[in-house]
Amino acid sequence: MKTYVPNEPIAAIATALGPSALAVVRTSGAGCIDSVSRIFSRPKTLLNSAGGTLIHGWICGGEKKTEKIDEVMLGVYRAPKSFTGEDMVEIFCHGGTAPVSAVYRLLLQNGFKAAQAGEFTFRAFVNGKTDLTRAEAVREIIDSKTDESRSRACGRLAGSLYGELDNIKHLILSSLAALEADIEYPEDENAVAGVFNFEDLIFARDKLAVLISSWKSEKLYQDGVRMVLCGRTNAGKSSLFNALLKEDRAIVSDIHGTTRDWLESWISFAGIPVRLFDTAGLRRTDDIVEQAGVERTLDLTDEADLLLYLIDASEGETEEDSLMIGRLQKKRKPLVIVWNKTDKAPAGRQTGSPPHIAPAAESFSRSAELTKKSHELPCVYISAKTGSGLADLTETVKNLLLSAAGGTESGSAGNALAGSERLQAGFGSLRQKKAADEALDSLNHAIAVPSLDLTLDAAVQDMEDALSFLGEITGEVGADDILENIFSRFCVGK
Repeated sequence: MKTYVPNEPIAAIATALGPSALAVVRTSGAGCIDSVSRIFSRPKTLLNSAGGTLIHGWICGGEKKTEKIDEVMLGVYRAPKSFTGEDMVEIFCHGGTAPVSAVYRLLLQNGFKAAQAGEFTFRAFVNGKTDLTRAEAVREIIDSKTDESRSRACGRLAGSLYGELDNIKHLILSSLAALEADIEYPEDENAVAGVFNFEDLIFARDKLAVLISSWKSEKLYQDGVRMVLCGRTNAGKSSLFNALLKEDRAIVSDIHGTTRDWLESWISFAGIPVRLFDTAGLRRTDDIVEQAGVERTLDLTDEADLLLYLIDASEGETEEDSLMIGRLQKKRKPLVIVWNKTDKAPAGRQTGSPPHIAPAAESFSRSAELTKKSHELPCVYISAKTGSGLADLTETVKNLLLSAAGGTESGSAGNALAGSERLQAGFGSLRQKKAADEALDSLNHAIAVPSLDLTLDAAVQDMEDALSFLGEITGEVGADDILENIFSRFCVGK
């Protein structure tokens, strides 16, 4: 375990060290207000200030503490009304390596110890200002890639997960109290299984199962997926790549084989972080460089979580398309057929053509329907040039990814429990999910006690075990190695 010494004065640079308008140097611990006053131009004002106030002045150094280092604002927080639960002073100085480093060095020369990674949040935890689910949510917010993933982490930071777990624990505790009363005051000498009412325990088990089912979708919004655009040359992959990014990243040309290597970029697909790859066109070629690009494309499809295969709607599905789609299907990954260039499809009757695309010829409509039937794959009709159909593509991809993740979204899980409220929480880390799995196993065993013809004492032990595992999630029960693993991944200054 890292050597965190609670209440010892610590300091850290809490913002990125580089050119900026402002920077924050954070301090916490016993005597930190007094220590900062020794290098502040208005020491009496700082010492007499109430918590939750801002003070303007200068950080001063030199032998006589008269050399002005930087003009600053001090945020003063007095225990226990602070992030760490201790006295704190946050120094808002000018950004830039020189002024921030100078302020930080002065603090270290005046009684402060350099804070370790995660030490501020660790102090908040040990001082009861937060629990482990909220502490881990801080890390999630920092790492979030989309507004949706940030929003979900903010829900945990606000206590949605803690509240849900607390409700489950109360159900178990009330059941445990009733069960122990049955054991303590039995009608006869042997308390037998079947006397106790397991209704609340079953409800707690079902609520926990719903929480666990949200893990895959929560992980999807946290980690994101790899999505590869593939298809024949000139099918419009680079155009779609640019359209989804809303910028001209890839070179677009009517010349076949323009894209020789792959490009990648992170984008948000309806809130899901997607690492999108634009790849070389798939075709037989004698060009050694282009062939290397084709091989790289095939390698990327092996690593992808979802594939988009583009077909040129103005040409229809070719034999080469059919062979390549069949080859990709063998990889057993989510695959969407994207009919691109619908704006170029020749005008004609719209018999059977999708209603949300530009007027298309009967031949195009028939070809698209045949593709659906022959490959049994979802099809989307778009024009990367005009933007038509991109919303449908986004929705189709989102639904496929959520379906692959188990089809459950926290916050919109619907009636996962009959007549229950909509789920408003989800697990934010694998550690939390594993502990919940253990708790669920214990509850299932407790509920099975009557069928196993065991005494009620067995159910008591299982229920206590379940409470212990749930306590690990929030930090009420925990080992040093778990705490070190969580807080060591934080930034210095957080």
